[in-house]
Amino acid sequence: MEGLDFNAPGPAAGDGTGAPAEKPLTKRGAATRAKLLDAAEHVFAELGYHEASIVKITERAGVGLGTFYLYFASKQAVFEALVIDLNRRVRHSMAEAMAGAANRLEAERAGFAGFFRFTAEHPALYRVVRESEFVSPETLKLHYTRIVEGYVEGLTKAQAVGEVDDIDPSVAAWALMGMGELIGMRFILWERDADGNPPSELPADVFDNMMRFINNALAPRREGGDQL
Repeated sequence: MEGLDFNAPGPAAGDGTGAPAEKPLTKRGAATRAKLLDAAEHVFAELGYHEASIVKITERAGVGLGTFYLYFASKQAVFEALVIDLNRRVRHSMAEAMAGAANRLEAERAGFAGFFRFTAEHPALYRVVRESEFVSPETLKLHYTRIVEGYVEGLTKAQAVGEVDDIDPSVAAWALMGMGELIGMRFILWERDADGNPPSELPADVFDNMMRFINNALAPRREGGDQL
């Protein structure tokens, strides 16, 4: 997806995410930090922020308590770092899916498919992001604005070549993001099969109806107001 810079670095150490100021991580250090974030993703998803603890995170990661503090200053710090990490990964998933799309409407379909795949694989995204409203409002704002900024850029470029209707790109970006989030919540997060397992993907008919809605909203109109 043009405009989604999923390789943009996360906040540097010591900038408020709780990581102590230090030299760039070694390969081993980066792997340990990733292991802690993976453990935090599961612990926060299962228990919620207030019931989660650093001890539970380190136990799941299989590292010592002292090791945790080499990378994060507190439970809130690892929570904020997790939000940023999930944000980077979901944007990466969308961008990879959109690579090679012939036009913006095709890119929308591919990008949402990437988003829903990530949602099915990482249901923690919903709980963690929603809890950040109370735990770290600024991190919540960062999560959404990073997605919207790339979206606006992509929609603006598509308008310039006539692939998208004359609509405010910022309003369209927020609306599309909200739609994707709520559709994913309703048809992935809340659904369970007979064994209590969530679906591995969004149902095809739901996805097709959502894309029909999006195409009607974004497709260019002829002079009389009809869609092309």
